[in-house]
Amino acid sequence: MPWKSVSIMESRREFVRLAQRGGVSVAELCRRFGISRQTGFGYLRRHREDGDPGLEDRSRRPRTSPLRSPADMESRILALRDENKSWGGRKLARILRDQGIADVPSPSTVTEVLRRHGKLDAAEAVKHQPVQRFERPAPNDLWQMDFKGHVAMDHGRCHPLTVLDDHSRYSLGLFACGDETLATVRGHLTGIFRRHGLPLAMLADNGSPWGGSGAAGYTTFEVWLMRVGVRLYHGRPYHPQTQGKDERFHRTLNVELLQALRITDLDVAQAAFDRWRRKYNEERPHEALSLAVPASRYRASPVCFPEVLPAPDYYTTDQVRRVSHDGAARFQGRRVKLSQAFAGQDVAFRPGGTDGVWRAFFMRFEIAEADLRGSAEEAAIVRSCSGRGSQT
Repeated sequence: MPWKSVSIMESRREFVRLAQRGGVSVAELCRRFGISRQTGFGYLRRHREDGDPGLEDRSRRPRTSPLRSPADMESRILALRDENKSWGGRKLARILRDQGIADVPSPSTVTEVLRRHGKLDAAEAVKHQPVQRFERPAPNDLWQMDFKGHVAMDHGRCHPLTVLDDHSRYSLGLFACGDETLATVRGHLTGIFRRHGLPLAMLADNGSPWGGSGAAGYTTFEVWLMRVGVRLYHGRPYHPQTQGKDERFHRTLNVELLQALRITDLDVAQAAFDRWRRKYNEERPHEALSLAVPASRYRASPVCFPEVLPAPDYYTTDQVRRVSHDGAARFQGRRVKLSQAFAGQDVAFRPGGTDGVWRAFFMRFEIAEADLRGSAEEAAIVRSCSGRGSQT
């Protein structure tokens, strides 16, 4: 499947939103979206004058109109609930206020309206206890990514790939994939990097293609990310809560879209994903964000994706060695086993905090610590820095 992920209209909306949020110049965003500066500034001007309708050829009716009576308000609440069957009183009240509706009732009143009309089941009526949440302090400090469990289509299976910003819960990408291969993931991530810039780090589980075996646990995918300039961390095995935000996103995706969606092919799935992702990012109040929308907290990264991967560059004081095809480097007469993912690449050795212990680096990332004090032909790896089992 080609790397197309959003329609032309969705691309225009996202371009305008990212430009308004700042962090990256309009000229740089134009380059990332593949449009001229004249076209980009034209979209911004039309959006200022007419909003979203200014970005498309056809007109759109106003989404809201003044309310005239409590009966009208109740009808509006029920209609909004019918459009969003999993949303409760807090989300619905927030949406009505964001739409500029006057005299919106309190969330508890909205909940009572839903209850009177039989729109709430017993599970929804239970009050949830407050939870303690952890998040990175700024957008693009950490992205979480994973494949949601595959979904049946009329012919074959769809594998939804999700990428989420830890700080803002902004959905950076939601892709309908035909497989879970390295080529598929790299293709979609490259598109995200070009559009949104680079994060400081990414978090994934230990499954394929980002996880795998090896003396130090490194994979081809992980080495590619390091060349791009991004460190990959892995959750603890059998602890999916490490990627809790992305797991929660999967649950929301399943409840609000996939359960009621019949997927005939990947194109149909992607079109549905695009519509829902925009709603999730820009319209759906998020409980973990005090009912703000994720788009209000996200800004594009100023760090651009390198179209040509840089070669490793080290200090003149470093001891540089090339990794052989079997994943080992020869250093001080010893064989230091790293990972076959580094085959053909140069790594640097620097003294550690203990005599005879050396730290191995690839690019700017420390990848291992080797103990050369013994008499064995192969040095002992006393510490791997692959990020496996890392907590965030």
